[in-house]
Amino acid sequence: MSKSLVFEARSRAPIPATELFAWHAREGALARLTPPWERMELLERSGDGIHTGARVVMRMRMGPIPRRWVAEHTAYVEGSLFQDTQVSGPFSKWVHTHRMWPEPATGSSILEDEIEYALPMGPLGRLFGGGFARHTLERMFAYRHKVTLTDTRRHAAFADQGPLRVAVTGASGLIGSALLPLLTTGGHQVQRLVRGRADASRHEVAWAPDKGQVDTDALEGVDAVVHLAGANVAGKRWSPEYKDAILKSRSEGTLTLSEALAKMKKKPRVLVCAAGSGIYGDRGDEPLTEESAPGTGFLADVCRVWEAATAPAEAAGIRVVHLRIGPVLDARDGALAKMLPAFLAGGGGPIGSGRQWMGWVSMEDILGLIHFSLFTEAARGPINAVAPGAVRQADFARTLGRVLRRPAFLPMPAAVIKTLFGQMGQEALLAGARVLPNAAERLGYAFLFPELEGALRFTLGRTTAGPEFRHG
Repeated sequence: MSKSLVFEARSRAPIPATELFAWHAREGALARLTPPWERMELLERSGDGIHTGARVVMRMRMGPIPRRWVAEHTAYVEGSLFQDTQVSGPFSKWVHTHRMWPEPATGSSILEDEIEYALPMGPLGRLFGGGFARHTLERMFAYRHKVTLTDTRRHAAFADQGPLRVAVTGASGLIGSALLPLLTTGGHQVQRLVRGRADASRHEVAWAPDKGQVDTDALEGVDAVVHLAGANVAGKRWSPEYKDAILKSRSEGTLTLSEALAKMKKKPRVLVCAAGSGIYGDRGDEPLTEESAPGTGFLADVCRVWEAATAPAEAAGIRVVHLRIGPVLDARDGALAKMLPAFLAGGGGPIGSGRQWMGWVSMEDILGLIHFSLFTEAARGPINAVAPGAVRQADFARTLGRVLRRPAFLPMPAAVIKTLFGQMGQEALLAGARVLPNAAERLGYAFLFPELEGALRFTLGRTTAGPEFRHG
């Protein structure tokens, strides 16, 4: 039998322990706690949440080899403790005890994760894998604790407005799939708008944007709508047919949704609609705020039509927010994920001249801005959903290389970009705009990651900052 090791991570949370426990007990907590750099997939859940006897089956990758991890909840104390134990998986032993207890004098609480584990292959496993295991646990729980504390603070800030019923389009996309767990861990009920047949037992609502159809009966009573659906702008080279698909997916989908919401008997209070920072076009070094005029080009034209399509909802008295989203940094998918293989191989570097501005935003901050917009009455109209720390593309490449500890000096010439990607490469990769989040900051939104290096380290698991760790 392999010798057991003990790992502890502890953080102070500025909320009562009961609220901290409730966050963990709600649907979505497991998804929120899964780091973006870990290749893990939920295969099956059974039983009652985190109560004793509930079971979770995950598929994970350790190198190129997929492994199943089966865990069963083996202890539960309402409001203060739950435990899960590995039934089968990569460890010889794994018992994870989650504890939360109050600090009555301050109104705060302590979050503690204790893991008793044993590595496979006994002394040999400890010798060659012990240091890696310790560092991996520190990275993972630095991420988990920051997400937990950030989410619970966000939910507590708007707790007086009560749980909402929120409808979401594009729920399976990069942002949508991360947004749903954030909302459900806050106690909100989420309805997903889906194409084709909807399953009401799964809180699905049917819509067919290309046919102008929405099941408004199923949406009656919804408090808010988040509209994220649309064809991937950087999905492939822009043929005339794909450009038409991009435009229609945004203009027709948004108009269909807005007209349907406007006709409802009880209208939602707010429509938060994804838009794009591409509305500003290629603007060089000009600082761009929500007051700046739109630019030129295909993306700018799409964004103008996209935002205008919400007019029926606004005319019906629904508060409308246009989040002009920059490239979202997340290790799972999107622009950053596409760059990683080249940078990890040491072949990353600036694109084109490298002088073009890049207005990026972390995944955690785009989620935070959507959540903030749902509850903040003063949030309306265009809001630049980008971090304050916009950088030039060459600086982005250098920072990513530094975080990954890889060289990042091999340029991708503009001529190659144009040859490979045509107009899409010109507008999405070579053009730049120095977009500033003036409206978000004026409204009081506090960015979790205002600077690039912190955002990259968080999503790539290259930090252990935050909790107190103990190894035994």
